[in-house]
Amino acid sequence: MSTPPFGAPSAADIDAVSRQLGRPARNVIGIAARCVCGAPTVVSTRPRLDDGTPFPTLYYLSHPAATAAISTLEANGVMAEMQQLLTDESISADYSRSHLAYLADREGLEFVEEIAGISAGGMPKRVKCLHALVGHSLAAGPGVNPIGDLALERAEWSPLVCQCG
Repeated sequence: MSTPPFGAPSAADIDAVSRQLGRPARNVIGIAARCVCGAPTVVSTRPRLDDGTPFPTLYYLSHPAATAAISTLEANGVMAEMQQLLTDESISADYSRSHLAYLADREGLEFVEEIAGISAGGMPKRVKCLHALVGHSLAAGPGVNPIGDLALERAEWSPLVCQCG
């Protein structure tokens, strides 16, 4: 396993993520994105959990305000709208590249045969989970995941404004 592009989480990070999730955080290997106040926003999880289970979701949105905002988008049918965007060849090509970037990030940490070629959020052909796609956008930065970026733009939450209180 290689070294992740982020530092190992501190005990305080794990405590914060556990509070955010309302359950003990499992197999967190890093904080891939943070709120402007420093609180965890996106966690990175081991590609194979300690119990041996393959886990394809490398980037997991943990911030409660971000999660709520993205849940609202999903409840309002934004996934179906974003799925239609994939009929545009340029967006589809960018989305396919985001899938490959996600795989490269995860496989750079650990290759898990059972999930080879499977990324998250429905990539590269579907829009299945905006939480995963926004998590990827926040972790990778703007311009990597077009659907995650668009969902983040539409959300009533911003990583630039603290809503941790």
